[in-house]
Amino acid sequence: MRVSDKKLNASLKKQIRETFEQALVDLKDRNELSIFLNDFFTESEMEAFSKRLAIAYWLKKGRSYSNIKENLKVSSATIASVQTQMEEKGLKLALEKIEAEEWANQWAEKIKNFIK
Repeated sequence: MRVSDKKLNASLKKQIRETFEQALVDLKDRNELSIFLNDFFTESEMEAFSKRLAIAYWLKKGRSYSNIKENLKVSSATIASVQTQMEEKGLKLALEKIEAEEWANQWAEKIKNFIK
């Protein structure tokens, strides 16, 4: 039996989840987060999570399933699963953060070009 197949006590499960979340919140910058993620997750886990976010981003931008499949090397089932998750608050929040960063970068570039 894999460790993840064993059921935890609900109270303990909540406590360790909150501890994990707090550890992430307490990381002070992108560099610390990168160090943690690279040490904590395997390369394949990081790739899987990163691809799921990329799928959501590209779906929101209007890319086709075939384009996403070809570029990210994922299955149609994975894309469909992510598309279903796009209605969840967490993924919506992540996509809003990405779009806000894009918007800020675009305006920073326009301002920089205007000042030149």
